[in-house]
Amino acid sequence: MAPSARAAGSGEHGGGAPGLLEVAGPHGPWDPVRQELADRGTAVVAGRLPDWRLPGGDPVLRRMLGRDWHRYEAMSRPLMKERFSASRLLLRHVIAAAIDTAPEQVDLAYQPGGRPYVRGCDQIDISLSHTRETLVAGVTRRGRIGVDVESADRRMAGTGSESQGCTPYELARLDEGEAGERNAALVRLWTLKEAYSKALGQGLRFRFTEFGFDLGADRIRLVRPDGTPAGGDEWTFGTGVLAGDPDGGQDGDRDGGYVVGTAVHDSGFGENSDLSVRTALDAGLLDALLGAAAPPAPSAAFGADP
Repeated sequence: MAPSARAAGSGEHGGGAPGLLEVAGPHGPWDPVRQELADRGTAVVAGRLPDWRLPGGDPVLRRMLGRDWHRYEAMSRPLMKERFSASRLLLRHVIAAAIDTAPEQVDLAYQPGGRPYVRGCDQIDISLSHTRETLVAGVTRRGRIGVDVESADRRMAGTGSESQGCTPYELARLDEGEAGERNAALVRLWTLKEAYSKALGQGLRFRFTEFGFDLGADRIRLVRPDGTPAGGDEWTFGTGVLAGDPDGGQDGDRDGGYVVGTAVHDSGFGENSDLSVRTALDAGLLDALLGAAAPPAPSAAFGADP
């Protein structure tokens, strides 16, 4: 079957939130991702671990991972190493599609808290999440982005998660809902809180009981612990559902699907639809960053669109 990029799963996105695209491997096609960036300013891309295994051995992987190679080598558990490499390869390809370059030329770096960014390319913001065999990468030209993916069947109700991760307002809304929907609502809230914290660069340092969400039918809204609105329209939130693998993952667990939370902050810098690294950077700086005046041909295993 030819590689494809398609809308992934069903959605419970808030108004204006980006949809989910699933790309089945490095060969794309990547035009739907570029179109999503042109139309919305943001793209959220999902991948499956088996589709992002890199053939060719360590020399090819080392070249593709760049600065991440040393982190990869230091890991001892095979599954952890595989998830790490696959998630970074997906992220690099998403970035490459966004700024019109080759994935091996993306200079991926990390802030002190672990938040990824593209060195020398501040016209975009990125985020990454993975669990089991599902990978999610987000990119935006509007300001800041955070993404999070969790197993839809993750047990949260009755485990203490409510008191540790919910505001009084959220607890009241959960109590008003159907008992059978409580766990699903908790997973949605958790992914939104993770995504929002990542967009802020706070991670888990931001206590989840200090802010909440109103899962309204028309738009997901950020609220204070008492349920009153917080902030304005500069934030857009959404959640979506990815179908699971009916055969289960390689770790043997039942795969009941995944929930993806997205938080996007519009910094109000205006519309910059041309994200190409060749137009955003001075030519001399570009050559210094890439190490050559012209980009090398993409690798056979992980190239750009044919």
